[in-house]
Amino acid sequence: MQNFGEPSFRDSVDLMFNRATALMDLSPGLEQKIKVCNSTYTVRFGVRLRGKIETFTGYRSVHSEHMEPVKGGIRYALAVNQNEVEALAALMTYKCALVETPFGGSKGGLCIDPRAWEPHELESITRRFAYELIKRDLINPAQNVPAPDMGTGEREMAWIADQYARMHTADINAKACVTGKPPHAGGIQGRVEATGRGVQYALQEFFRYDEDKALAGLSGNLDGKRIIVQGLGNVGYHAAKFLSEEDGAKIVAVIEWDGAIVDDDGVDIEDLHQWIVKHGSVKGYPHGTFVAEGAVVLEKDCDVLIPAALEGVINLSNADRIKAKLIIEAANGPVTFGADEVLRKKGVVIIPDMYANAGGVTVSYFEWVKNLSHIRFGRMQRRAEEARHILLVNELERLSSDKGLGWTMSPGFKSKYLKGAGELELVRSGLDDTMRTAYQAMREVWHGRADVEDLRVAAYIVSISRVAATYQSKGL
Repeated sequence: MQNFGEPSFRDSVDLMFNRATALMDLSPGLEQKIKVCNSTYTVRFGVRLRGKIETFTGYRSVHSEHMEPVKGGIRYALAVNQNEVEALAALMTYKCALVETPFGGSKGGLCIDPRAWEPHELESITRRFAYELIKRDLINPAQNVPAPDMGTGEREMAWIADQYARMHTADINAKACVTGKPPHAGGIQGRVEATGRGVQYALQEFFRYDEDKALAGLSGNLDGKRIIVQGLGNVGYHAAKFLSEEDGAKIVAVIEWDGAIVDDDGVDIEDLHQWIVKHGSVKGYPHGTFVAEGAVVLEKDCDVLIPAALEGVINLSNADRIKAKLIIEAANGPVTFGADEVLRKKGVVIIPDMYANAGGVTVSYFEWVKNLSHIRFGRMQRRAEEARHILLVNELERLSSDKGLGWTMSPGFKSKYLKGAGELELVRSGLDDTMRTAYQAMREVWHGRADVEDLRVAAYIVSISRVAATYQSKGL
């Protein structure tokens, strides 16, 4: 969807990097070291399928090893190529630094249409791809830890983890070789919806600051805000579901690959999602108006636009017609470098991808720590926490009775207060804290420096500064 004549995705990342470093005091050598991709491994392997050998091409790129292990998802798509994987690996470096997860940046990809293969065939392909990466330590709990991305999920991560365990039978930390696994296979509660939940927390944090809302021409809170979501995959679905059901936002349009559903009264996200699961398409959905050319719906008037699918969907061909006041990049690179320039001049505020979709890697970090510690979060402290709460509630009830104060607790308070935090509650708490802290670091640069115009440059400055400090501590 990228407009002809615009920089490639990889070049866009480098150009945005250059915008930030022009405002920083880095030595040319260190700047170049941070910018370049350290290595990319290309593998071509064969798998016998349907009576013949099929050859597949895959990549694993390592952008920066200033911290190890390096971290980044594996995507399955026909459009996967080396430049895209290297651009995504670079974004992972900056993303991890921004949200203070102790990883370098990496990314992987396999040129494949996962829908073209049966599950057992996809398992054979995944295991062979994993084998090729594992034997070169490009999957390893201490060196390189993949996660799900577009076209992959819990199932593929479980296959990869099992393949690693088969090849490293004595590695007690084998489960930590990959994150995004199902909970029963060493995963963590809350990982599936983590990126979408992170988008919700990012918007909540933005709406806490009147000064920031004013810059986007917005006021109040998320209740009643008109939101358009492009892409109802894992990230878009969860972000839209949480924002509409928990924050009162109104999802006025959902754009999918085969068209869009528009409803100014608000789309029922769960109902639409179930329709897509059953029919594989938004066509024929009985509620709302179907628009065959979904891309034009990006230009519909709204308060918040959430591009949550592919890179380059907002580009020079449509940027000047975008009417959203605020764009939050739930996908990687959905706004091209050229479109970013146009939108900034229009006064559109953009919450950048390296921050907005960092929920996935944040909860992946929690999962990795859980796997290394070999104990689920909350297991040791939950009941002790409940016991302390019970002591407090019992004492309050005793005082009320003995003193005749007539205190009563509001309905549901006692049961909610007495419940200790389990793994899911702790994951959400950690993610919320991470998104808040990272946003505050960005806005401090955004509002604290006259030469920083937008959140994207602020995010890059924060991230690059942290990567630079790590390299400098190593003697570079």
